Amino acid sequence: QVQLQESGPGLVKPSQTLSLTCTVSGGSISSYRNYWSWLRQPPGKGLEWLGAVGSSGSAFYKPSLRGRTSLSRDTSKNEFTLELSSVTPLDTAVYYCAASNQLPDTSWTLNDYDYWGQGTRVTVSS
Repeated sequence: QVQLQESGPGLVKPSQTLSLTCTVSGGSISSYRNYWSWLRQPPGKGLEWLGAVGSSGSAFYKPSLRGRTSLSRDTSKNEFTLELSSVTPLDTAVYYCAASNQLPDTSWTLNDYDYWGQGTRVTVSS
């Protein structure tokens, strides 16, 4: 059973860079045809796909966030990371990591993924 666990700061100041890590157990992030995604859900809003790292290490980004988002992975630790720069209060959300065996559609809900973490709440505030 693959399990994902998000970790990172719960509070970030505006203009700083948010860094979140997803640690994967029960499966390898290098497994063929797997995609490892980051998503978020702001208060009162729907789920938003931010980007994904493929099993080969290729990164895919939501176009509107491409300039602020950086995805990376560490195969030795079996984890992948999201960095979101120049955060504002609009980036306040619950952030999730998730796994799928195809590149996600941006309309997917968490139930469309094969596995997902419990989510971590991030507040951007001074």
